[in-house]
Amino acid sequence: MLDRDERPRDTPDGPAAGPEAAYPGSLWEPYPPFAPDDLQHALNRNQIACKTWLLDALFDALGGRFATLTVVGGRYGGLGALLLGDDRFQVDRVLSHDIDPDCARVAGWLNRKHAPDGRFQAVTADVRDLDYERLDGRVAAPGAAGNGAQAPDLVIDTRCEHITPTEAWYGRIPPETLQVLQSNDYFDCPDHVNCQTDLEAFKADLPMRELYYQGSMARKRYTRFMLIGRK
Repeated sequence: MLDRDERPRDTPDGPAAGPEAAYPGSLWEPYPPFAPDDLQHALNRNQIACKTWLLDALFDALGGRFATLTVVGGRYGGLGALLLGDDRFQVDRVLSHDIDPDCARVAGWLNRKHAPDGRFQAVTADVRDLDYERLDGRVAAPGAAGNGAQAPDLVIDTRCEHITPTEAWYGRIPPETLQVLQSNDYFDCPDHVNCQTDLEAFKADLPMRELYYQGSMARKRYTRFMLIGRK
């Protein structure tokens, strides 16, 4: 049986965690008719708690001003909506990448306040194919010359447990890149192909030259780990 934190956000107990004022309106309004069934679970209390933890730690560690911020494995754009709806942050543009082509339409809807002016863009792409030195919402062809796009100020991956082998994407990220990374020890989930046993194992799997934050958040069925630092 699902516990309170794992229920969809639109159950009688209300949305994920905390007062309505803490979340952008797009996460509270009725879902569109094309919303997938698992969107409710993508915005449950566990998911929102982990994302708000990320925003709090990010602001404390690196401040709130970023030009281009890229999210890999961004799914339905919930993190982008929370980030762009948080008054602490001044972000010029969020690029949200996911390999699932069904995610982009929903992510655009959740971020419809910011998508028209280019502050949010959902991109269908395999994160193992991205050119992290020149991200502009397109996947660079192998060997192609740069198109004028710049490296993002920050790369965020909250789904490291879903990507393996790790080197296939992490090795593409240039040294010195600022990053926020999350994983967990929820080995019982079939989609989790790269879980970590603890925070130390996570640090060893995705090493950083400088760490500005490291921490764990215990949930009912798993513990989530987070690193903020420079590769």
